[in-house]
Amino acid sequence: MRLCRLAASGLLISLVLSACVPSAVPRSPAEIAAAQNAADLANHGQFDRAAQAYLTLAAQAPGNADHYNLLAAEAYRQGNALDRAIPIVAGIQRKQLSDDEPLRLDLLRAEIALRQHNAATALQLTSQTDTSVPQNLLPRLLDLRAQALADTGDMWGAALTRVELDKLLQGSVREQNRDQAVSLLARLGVAPLKQRASAMQQGDQMLPWINEALGRLGVTVAQVQPNLEQPVGTLVPGSNASVREGYKMPAHIALLLPGNDGLASAGSAIREGFFAAYFQAADTHAPRATITVYDSGGNAASAIKAYNQAVTDGAQMVVGPLTRAEVMGVLGQSSLPIPVLALNHSENKSLPVGTASEFALLPEDEGAQVADHMIERGIHSAYIVISGDDFAKRSAAAFKTEMLAKGGQVAGNAQLPSSGVDYSAAIATLSAGNPSTDAGIFISMRAEQARLLLPQMRVARISLPVFATSHIYSGSENASADRDLEGVEFCDAPWLFDAQTGLPSYQDVASQLPAARGATALLFAFGMDAWNLVPYIDWLRNHPGSYLPGATGQLAADTFGHVNRVMTWLKFQDGVAHPMSGSLETDNAPAGPAPASSAPAPASSAAAPAVQPANG
Repeated sequence: MRLCRLAASGLLISLVLSACVPSAVPRSPAEIAAAQNAADLANHGQFDRAAQAYLTLAAQAPGNADHYNLLAAEAYRQGNALDRAIPIVAGIQRKQLSDDEPLRLDLLRAEIALRQHNAATALQLTSQTDTSVPQNLLPRLLDLRAQALADTGDMWGAALTRVELDKLLQGSVREQNRDQAVSLLARLGVAPLKQRASAMQQGDQMLPWINEALGRLGVTVAQVQPNLEQPVGTLVPGSNASVREGYKMPAHIALLLPGNDGLASAGSAIREGFFAAYFQAADTHAPRATITVYDSGGNAASAIKAYNQAVTDGAQMVVGPLTRAEVMGVLGQSSLPIPVLALNHSENKSLPVGTASEFALLPEDEGAQVADHMIERGIHSAYIVISGDDFAKRSAAAFKTEMLAKGGQVAGNAQLPSSGVDYSAAIATLSAGNPSTDAGIFISMRAEQARLLLPQMRVARISLPVFATSHIYSGSENASADRDLEGVEFCDAPWLFDAQTGLPSYQDVASQLPAARGATALLFAFGMDAWNLVPYIDWLRNHPGSYLPGATGQLAADTFGHVNRVMTWLKFQDGVAHPMSGSLETDNAPAGPAPASSAPAPASSAAAPAVQPANG
């Protein structure tokens, strides 16, 4: 891959300024005028004519011949005629050049060397440590160096260089570079990648890239847990707007959610949470977007149609769609004219195009965080007991992967029958394993099954600590029924337990909006986070270690736009789930613009000018 646009930008600057920069030999007014004319030709894309004009100048002004020959060669290169530049470059005397011209000559020579399959020379020309590289030329130098490293067989070095280059790029050029970096890593193979990853410290910038490459190779990898260093930026003063550094709100947002029968309840809960956060955001006095809601239809074709309609209608960002099929359809397009914050993850092995980000409530995330929590507690041996539900199987698979990756072991597995209330067969699996004192039990199931399982385990004299996913919580306090869950620790969304500062009180919101209660409460919180992520998603992607205190957890985004959430830990005591001290990093979390007791207006009270229904 050649970064043509970036190289073009740097070259055009050089060509335009060439008529203004004095050379070592004084220039006559006629020469200056001719140089300006050549620069104008290049600036208007007439590269062949510009090159001919510079060659004429080189012949007429021998004292500045090397300067003009370099510009002629660069013009030919910019016009995709690098072969015509080769003999010109060969005759340029490097010592006669000044300022950034020697480096520009080296870059031309490196590109020619790559064209002639001489990677060693190209690598030498782009790896001179004593050369000061202007910012406008650095992307091209790194790109050529990465090409040379790959051509010499150093895939790791080439990938490292492209990761360094990633920080300097934007848009589709950045996505091309990212895809190539991951492809280079994938060429190393599974075993070498795993070996390198195992030797890295958490937070190493290459870990997410290695995981992307392993995922492309079909390998399920342990999750890289976000490194929560600081909340989104410091408060930005002025205009009485209580927003934080990095705040960037689009003027028009399209919200894509399914409205068909099977998904209407989920879509409605997310939509109500989204607008609840929208109304609460009025307290910041910052500009808010106009919102248009589109029916994504529940399938790929309908979601693509809704996305394209949003683009036509002038949306500057799309939030959604929701289902995996919809997300794969939208992100699978060859181009995305406007950014997307998808509300699920796709199954594509390739990176999403454009500036797409993905935010989802995944059972895999919960399983991995349970494993991490147990390891932090000094528990390195685990028994897995799950229901037959899909979420339970997915969370268990992630739990096992994470536990093994962190040096733990899985001592046994059991799945509860889908019918009946006798779980003695599953419990016998635990008893037969001769559990050690440092073992624990991971469960993933609904509250109803857990309330039956735990008493039977106690009767069997199994007293190991039990850790669960959020599914164990029914969505509302039920102290009488949940006494059977005494001592169980589980991860869940902090807002549901008023464990996150800066957000409106859960109890206040739930008392007004039915969607915030019971089975749809988590989806409501998910919708709140979707709105709150919008102005900060770019900041989070570009500032590793930053996070947004959210309703579903602390939210952080990796360089690929995957939004990860760190949930809070709770424990059942006397039938009530209580947040565990120190389980959520809220000490440094910024208090939001509104007091915690403030409740948003119900979604039905939307001001007409701010919310528009889609016509399609």
